[in-house]
Amino acid sequence: MLASLTLPAALPTASASLTVRRAERTDLVAIVRLLTDDAVSASRGDQAEEGAYARGLEAILADPGNDLVVAIDGDGAVVGTLQLTLIPGMARGGSTRLLVEAVRVDGSRRSGGVGTALMRWVTDVAAPELGATLVQLTSDARRADAHRFYVRLGFADSHVGFKYRVPPVGDAGR
Repeated sequence: MLASLTLPAALPTASASLTVRRAERTDLVAIVRLLTDDAVSASRGDQAEEGAYARGLEAILADPGNDLVVAIDGDGAVVGTLQLTLIPGMARGGSTRLLVEAVRVDGSRRSGGVGTALMRWVTDVAAPELGATLVQLTSDARRADAHRFYVRLGFADSHVGFKYRVPPVGDAGR
């Protein structure tokens, strides 16, 4: 958990009152719903059993270099989430990076300012509080709408990312 983050915090949007706070174990079902709510996620197996997500959440909450936050609407519903990882580095003069992962907004709330509010909180509040000089993220190549969204927020599509899926231990195909 990134303990120096000031949470909960208000997230200003034009249409709703939102709050960002640390995820809690009781948010698991809502977070899994957000993570599995689209075709891209489903195509890569994000429909895993809940136990795998519970183990992931526990690991994030126990790791001082990571945090998982949720955006909550006025009714207490989880309408967005993202993971933050602080990465000390050698490149760029020893700069510290804030990695943003698994950004998701409830399908019925997209284009309503939730994602913008969450990402503005990351760049304007979380990154400076954590001492990060660079915010970075990756996005699946098939998420063209998300790419336009990040560019609109000032992110540069400056790098090409690569992923390598490690086969399970004992996989004969290795």
